[in-house]
Amino acid sequence: MRALLWLLTLAALAVGLSLAARYNDGYVLFVLPPWRVEISLNLLLVLQGATFVLLYLILRTVANTLSLPEKVREFRQRRTREKAAVALAEATRLLQEGRYGHALKSAERAYESGHMPGLAALLAQRAAHALRDEWREGHWRERAAGHDDSIRAARLMTEAELALDGRDFDVARTALQRLAASEGRHIAALRLSLRAEQGLGNWIEVMKIVRQLEKHKALTPDQAAPIRQRAHREAMAQLGDPAQLLRYWDGMVEVDRLEPRLALQAARTLSATGGCAQAANLVEDFLDERWDSAVIAVYADCEGGDTLARIAHAEKWLVSHPRDEQLLLALGRLCRRQKLWGKAQSYFEASLALRPTRGAHVELAQLLDQLERGGEAQRHYRAAALL
Repeated sequence: MRALLWLLTLAALAVGLSLAARYNDGYVLFVLPPWRVEISLNLLLVLQGATFVLLYLILRTVANTLSLPEKVREFRQRRTREKAAVALAEATRLLQEGRYGHALKSAERAYESGHMPGLAALLAQRAAHALRDEWREGHWRERAAGHDDSIRAARLMTEAELALDGRDFDVARTALQRLAASEGRHIAALRLSLRAEQGLGNWIEVMKIVRQLEKHKALTPDQAAPIRQRAHREAMAQLGDPAQLLRYWDGMVEVDRLEPRLALQAARTLSATGGCAQAANLVEDFLDERWDSAVIAVYADCEGGDTLARIAHAEKWLVSHPRDEQLLLALGRLCRRQKLWGKAQSYFEASLALRPTRGAHVELAQLLDQLERGGEAQRHYRAAALL
């Protein structure tokens, strides 16, 4: 449509010019004694137009001829950049395909061409790491560091990731700390930091990172829960003072304090460090809030403190949980420690009646030995051995 409009416009212009030339009777006289030249005005206009076009073509040809070396140089640079871009794309593709040797060669070609050398060096470093070629990996690490003005964040992330792959957690943490100082911590960096701190055993820091990842929805509650629980268990195991452990326990969120394995770990650690009374209080608070038979064992294991008060508290639980064999076993052990032989025996027998366990048989056998009823004790020892 546009071409048709131009064609019509040119046709109309040609018709207009031809009509104007028909009615133009003007002429031009050139005098150079002794010569005189007289031509029509229409011819003069045509000659001037032709002269202008010819002069333009001559000048354009001269300019193109003079600029030809520069154009050739630009063409060669463009071809080099195109080949480098293809080599860089090939290196990326081959690295994803797992063809590390070919990827390394393509990255080297891209780097030598000077097209995005920092990125090419990082790809070469990754390929050399995958090939377990430590010398070339170090070589390309140094070259990548020389382009920090454009790829610093990417270089530090790559360094941390490769260090984690080699279980060099100190190097990974150092790289991530430098990244955080200049760029802040984004989700991918936080995930790498989580792995580094887990490898180093810095469980308090692990807890902080897990909370940040949950806040940014980078970890679902189901994914975060086992990591958080392990971090709590490891952190509590490192605390050797009952007061520190209780402060740590009180600082935990409520959902974690209601986790049976964490309560069991905290109570055992308190009991092992001499905090028997605190362990008993922790178990009582936990079981009053949420019942779990696994936690009741440490309630009876803890030596010292007010045993009678613990027996009374456990008997209150027995009203709500009369068929819990672990609770009956714990009550039997508490009564035995308090030398309430009859009650201890009845609780052990009630526990065995609900579910025979090796622990209940052994406890009852030891009680019968104390009461000098060796025959009955031997029978329970044999029953425990068969379980």
